[in-house]
Parts: sequence; C-alpha cells; structure tokens
Amino acid sequence: MLFAASLLPIVVYIIFIYKIDHFALISIKRLVLLVLAGMLAALVCFGLFQFTARILSDNYSDIIHPVIEELVKSIPLMVLAFRKRIAFFIDSVICGAAVGGGFSFLENIFYLVMGDGVDLSTGLFRGLEVALIHMGCSAIIAAGMVMVVRQKERRHSQMPISWNDIIKTTGLFVAALFMHVFHNMFHFPPIMQFVWVLAVTVGMIASVYFYDIDVTHRWLDRGLDMQINLLRSIGGGKLLNTPTGIFLESIKESFAPSVYFDIICYVRLQIELSVAAKTRFMLHEVGMDEPMEADKKELTLSQFAELKELEKNIGPSAKITIAPIVRLSPADTQALNNLLKECKSK
Repeated sequence: MLFAASLLPIVVYIIFIYKIDHFALISIKRLVLLVLAGMLAALVCFGLFQFTARILSDNYSDIIHPVIEELVKSIPLMVLAFRKRIAFFIDSVICGAAVGGGFSFLENIFYLVMGDGVDLSTGLFRGLEVALIHMGCSAIIAAGMVMVVRQKERRHSQMPISWNDIIKTTGLFVAALFMHVFHNMFHFPPIMQFVWVLAVTVGMIASVYFYDIDVTHRWLDRGLDMQINLLRSIGGGKLLNTPTGIFLESIKESFAPSVYFDIICYVRLQIELSVAAKTRFMLHEVGMDEPMEADKKELTLSQFAELKELEKNIGPSAKITIAPIVRLSPADTQALNNLLKECKSK
C-alpha cells in the first residue's frame, strides 16, 4: 500500500500532462523511453552521490546534489531539443515531466526501501511533492532548451537575437535550479511542502500551456498565409515583386546558372512541402486528418526525394546564403518529419 501511495501519483501526473498535448506530437513510445531515461538518470545520480557523500557535508549536499540531478536529467532533453524533436513549449513540459517522473519513480523506491519508519501519509505526500519538483524542474529546463534552439535557428537564419530572449532563457535555467535547491535546503512538513511545490508547478504548466497555444497558432496562421501567398506569386510569375524574389535576384550573380536554377526549385519545393505539412497539422488539430491516399503519399515522398537531391546539388554555401528566406523552426522540422513519417506508413 505504501509503495502504491508513493508511486501511483507519478504515473497519474505523466498521463495528465500527456493528455494536455492538444497536437499529440509526443508518441507513447517516446514518452516511455523518456521515463526510462529518467530512471537511468536516477541510477547515475545514486552512484555519484555515493562518491560525493564522502567529501561533502549535508549542507553542501543540499546545494550540490540538486544541481547534479538537473544536469544529468537534462542530457536526454538536450539531445531531443538539438535534434529538433521538441518543437513547442508544451512538448518541453511533456518531455520534462516524463524524465522527471521516471527519476522520481526510482528515487521514491530508494527512499521507501532504505528509509526507516515511513508512514502512509508521509509516503503519499512525499511521493506527490518529489514527483512534482522533479517533473516541474525538468519541464522548465526543457523549455529553456527550446529557447536555446530557437535562438540558434535565428542566428543560423541571420536574424537578430534580442537580449530579452537571452534573459528569459537564462531565467528558466536559474529558476529550475533555484526551485530544486530551495526544496532540498528548507524542509517543511510534507503537506506544506506539497502545497508550495504544487502551486509553483501548476502555475508554470498553465502559463506554458496558454503561451504555447498562442505561439502555435501564430506559427500556423501567419506562417501558412505568407507561404501560400509566396507560392501564388511563384505560380503567377510575380516572384520578383516579393521580398523573397528580390533577395533571390540579389544573389543571382553569385552562383552558376544551373546552381541558381536549383536554388529556385529548392525554395519552391521547400515551401510546398512546408504548406502541406502545416495543412496536415491543422487537420489533425481539428480531428479531420483522414488517411492520405496512396498516390498522394507517393507524390509527397517523391518531393522529399527531389528536395534532398536539390539540397545536395546547391551545396552548403548556397544553403547558408538562402537561410534568411528558408527558415525552418523546430516546429517546421517537426511538422515535416510527421508528414514524411505519415507518407512512409502503410
């Protein structure tokens, strides 16, 4: 009973946070792998703490150990973020919650097995607040990772990075570490500990959730409108009247005619696939994503193959040159990957 009271809330938290993913971008398989990664992180930290216990006093341990835990837990989140597998802020909450939940799951087992005199109420509230602190801190750090990747993409696309974004990103990492250190240094009764951790974590999740909805719809509405208008300009022979056409005309003399032609084709095909991916994304959101027809899948796969061949033809220098007009955010990459995966499925 005590084990169930301590461990069941973690499962409930992960399922709840997964359900608030209104775009369902995180698969069950990835969620399970992230939980296992969190459990592996707990084992790594348990081994490290056996060593640090010999050289650190309890006071220093309360400061150093939370930092170590967050650094170790952040590794799988960092891999996902920089591989553009975390596209939206709500994804960061889900992925962070999964890693933190797996970590606290195993940590609670250690506590129950090695602890003395743990009663039912203590085990229950400790299970609740420890799960919340690990899931909340990991979610904040994952959100910070998303911010870092977005700034990296802006720099790659030769766009300015505001100091406001840098401060926000730094603030997320500092907030996660501060909350965990504060939790470890100041020990309140289990119920009080649970209440303040719950308030902070729920507030963070709620703010990220509503902010993510706004960001996502701006990405879909504005980005899709701009790309559709650009496709219409290309189809109507009016590309040179657009900012994209003016930019492409300005770099014409820098490349051989054959390469320049491939650049035009690459830009057009990239936009076409991006529009198709966003359209499928929106249909999925409203529950109207009927299975694609076989010939449509085949056509889309051929477009992806052609895009890959064009990318090889134009070379890395041309890709860097046209980066300002072919900006692929993590959300764009995720949508394109989903479209490609759907077309490959039978």
